Amino acid sequence: MPTGLEVGVPAPLILLLHGAGGEAAGGLALLSAFADAHRIIMAAPSSRGSTWDGVRGAFGPDVDVINRALERIFQLVSVDLNRVAIGGFSDGASYALGLGLANGNLFSDVVAFSPGFVPLAPKAGKPRVFVSHGDSDSVLPIDRTSRRLVPSLVRDGYDVTYREFAGPHTVPGPVVQEAVAWLGWQP
Repeated sequence: MPTGLEVGVPAPLILLLHGAGGEAAGGLALLSAFADAHRIIMAAPSSRGSTWDGVRGAFGPDVDVINRALERIFQLVSVDLNRVAIGGFSDGASYALGLGLANGNLFSDVVAFSPGFVPLAPKAGKPRVFVSHGDSDSVLPIDRTSRRLVPSLVRDGYDVTYREFAGPHTVPGPVVQEAVAWLGWQP
C-alpha cells in the first residue's frame, strides 16, 4: 500500500509476477520505487512451484491464488477499476501476458519485462501492452521471443508499446521508469 493513500479514494492496482525461481518480493521489487509517488497499490503473489503453472502447461493453482488475492484486495481497499494492471519479469512476464490477455475485461494494461511467450488461453478484451527486452538476453533470446510475439500481438489488434534496450536478461531502471510513465497513473 502506498503511503498517504486516502481511505475510499480509488487507486490504481498492479499485480506483479516474479521470474522463475523467484518469489513475491521479486515481483514487488519491479515497481516498488514508484508506488508511493504514483499512489499505486501493488500485489505480488508467489507461484506454487518453481515457476508459474501456465508457463509449464495449463493454468491452475497459481490462478486460484491470484483470484483469491484480488478478491481480498477489492474487499479491503478502493481500487480504480479502470486502472488495474498485471505485469512481470521473464516467466512472470509470460504469465502476465497470458492472464492479462485472457482477462482484458479486468486488466486495462499488461507490462511484460523480457517475456518468453504468451501462454495459450481464450482472449477477452483488449488491454494495452508494454513489452521490453534486452538485445543480448541469453536466457530468453530476443529473436525467439519478443521480436516474434510483439508483431503477433499487433496483428491481433493490441495497442503495443515495445522497448528494446542494450543489455542482458534484466530490467534496467530507465525501462521501469518508461513503463510507469506509459501507464500514465498520476496521483
